[in-house]
Amino acid sequence: MKITAGGVAGFIKQPDPACRAVLVYGPDRGLVRERAAALAAGVLDDPGDPFRSAELTADEIKSDPARLGDEAGALSFTGGRRVVRVVGAGDGLAEIFERFLDAPPGDALVVVEAGALAARSALRKVFEKAKSGAALACYADEGRDLAAVITETLARHGLKASGEALAYLQIHLGADRAVTRGELEKLALYKGAPGTVELDDAMACVDDSAASSLDGVVYAAAGGQWPDLDRALERALRQGISPVAVVRAMAGHMTRLHLATARVAAGQPAAQAMKTLRPPVIFKFADRFAAQMRLWRGDRIAAALELLMGAELECKSTGQPAEILCARVLMRIAAMVSRPPLARSA
Repeated sequence: MKITAGGVAGFIKQPDPACRAVLVYGPDRGLVRERAAALAAGVLDDPGDPFRSAELTADEIKSDPARLGDEAGALSFTGGRRVVRVVGAGDGLAEIFERFLDAPPGDALVVVEAGALAARSALRKVFEKAKSGAALACYADEGRDLAAVITETLARHGLKASGEALAYLQIHLGADRAVTRGELEKLALYKGAPGTVELDDAMACVDDSAASSLDGVVYAAAGGQWPDLDRALERALRQGISPVAVVRAMAGHMTRLHLATARVAAGQPAAQAMKTLRPPVIFKFADRFAAQMRLWRGDRIAAALELLMGAELECKSTGQPAEILCARVLMRIAAMVSRPPLARSA
């Protein structure tokens, strides 16, 4: 079965009794681990209990396919249901899991962790079609989902983010759930006591390496700086930032340029238009943002945003390598900087 985005929370809290194996996959590695751990915790009182839990790698299952069934069918010496964690799964395990899900032995819950899988992925199809299996996707947090994660994590420490601080955190977090939570824990430690997180607090504390890498990508692309773009994108992908997260960051940057240039077109001075953005442009990028406001105008920005929307859809649906699709759209945007202005329609 395929778990929809709206059904994820309910499924994790109370999985379908007929489900014997869950595939947790997606580009957000931190969220994959968090949800896999939550599924295991729903079965085990002590997730580290060696008698009720086991962990297998994809290579171990490939070299000995019977091992999966043996672990799933094994009885616990201390009683209770067992959990089998499978890490590093990919399409190479599709046939093994297809046979397993046809007649799963024992009653253990098998939790399978995988990275990004295309819509045509053989492993995804096996779990989505099986009555005894389920597939649960984990994409980078954004919008209201990201705001909820930020609000909930800060609330544990008696903290609440102001509107400007929340907007800043939404821009600089979200590419990886584990990174997001880690940065928010650091912010809570920085505050040291319950209260309100203001914009200055967020800017002083949260400037993680993932956000810095994304800034490098978007400013290089929007500035038409090809060598810098190539290096920045390579660095971001090497850090584990998903191509979809890169595309979304680029779209967010172009949207901010659109807001600022629209205010200039309405008669506001450029410096003032940039200062009115919320959250504000970080001081170390202010000169580059101002320069890009002179390079871009509404029709060209609209064309870039259309390209980015199409690229995100392709990353999620075509089965083509997302890294290549991401690099291609960024190069097209960088190339737009040196083109003549788009002709205005009559």
